[in-house]
Amino acid sequence: MKGYLVLENGEIFEGERIGSTLDVTCEVVFNTGMAGYIETFTDPSYYGQGIVMTYPLIGNYGVIHEDGESERI
Repeated sequence: MKGYLVLENGEIFEGERIGSTLDVTCEVVFNTGMAGYIETFTDPSYYGQGIVMTYPLIGNYGVIHEDGESERI
């Protein structure tokens, strides 16, 4: 399903939605980490933010459920 990132300045980026299909409003933040993405996605300090991972190989080693910082993304 197509998704859109609409910035405050009116710029629009089209992409593929993964997971939820709900429309959301959030602050977009960037994470440049090369590992630890599960910890990032489950870190409560990111609550209410949209995280953009900048490292191209994120997700290649799967999910280790024990590495989460909390029970929810």
